[in-house]
Amino acid sequence: MAEEGSLAAAARRLGYSQPAVSQQLAALERLLEARLVERRGGVREARLTDAGQLVLVHAAAILARAQAADAELHQLKTGDDGTLRLGVFPSVGARVVPALLQQLAERWPRVEVELVEDASDRKLLDRVEAAELDLTFAMLPVREGPFAATELLRDPYVVLVPANSHLAGRRRPLQPRDLAKLPLIAFRHNQAYPQEFLEAHGIAARVRFRSDDNETVVGLVAAGMGVALVPRLTVDPARADVVQLEIGAGLPARLIALVRHQDRELTPAARELAEIAGALCADASDPRSRHPQSRS
Repeated sequence: MAEEGSLAAAARRLGYSQPAVSQQLAALERLLEARLVERRGGVREARLTDAGQLVLVHAAAILARAQAADAELHQLKTGDDGTLRLGVFPSVGARVVPALLQQLAERWPRVEVELVEDASDRKLLDRVEAAELDLTFAMLPVREGPFAATELLRDPYVVLVPANSHLAGRRRPLQPRDLAKLPLIAFRHNQAYPQEFLEAHGIAARVRFRSDDNETVVGLVAAGMGVALVPRLTVDPARADVVQLEIGAGLPARLIALVRHQDRELTPAARELAEIAGALCADASDPRSRHPQSRS
């Protein structure tokens, strides 16, 4: 109800009739001796009272613990082998995950890893909270919730230009003013960026194309359709048709972490996956290493 805004909408989402939800709510209010919902306009609109907001906070925590317990009971029944569910977003999926899964398969050959991909790490965190994922990659800081996060990697932003651009041979970092007259290729899922960064330096961004696919963004740059301000992990370091240039404006790097539910115990395989990820990302952060390598 807190999310839907009405008892009728909440009932539809839960798959119950509206009278059934009203009866359960009334029973809970009698039990707690507090009014939890203020109805406006009959049953069409409703909002939580202060008491309802307080109960919601505790109820969310209780539900998260119950989901965690259910997931752990399932693991107990199936043993340490079985399925490990890992959330990934595109750049990590392309640059880190292949070597990560290769090493895990060598050590835990009977563990099946289910990859759940999404461009939004917030959606992946929702699935960790609901015990639908064992671990997920996400950007720091993570939103409020029952999460335990371990920082893995600092992923700096770079300016991506075509290999035949007059800027390609530049050795000094680019400044925001250097981007003022250049068309930009940007990501659709974060439409405020890089406009916010450039506007903070008094520059109006000229976004020519948008895409949520990393390879499309890089391909458009390679074709000379514009330049892109992207995290370094977005780009395959083996590509020769684009050049990565540093941006010299104090732009903070992305902080990438591995996140789990704080109330769940990881299986031995999941703990080892986290250890492997830490080692691989340490290699990726080393300037002498161009990208994560698998180890023998």
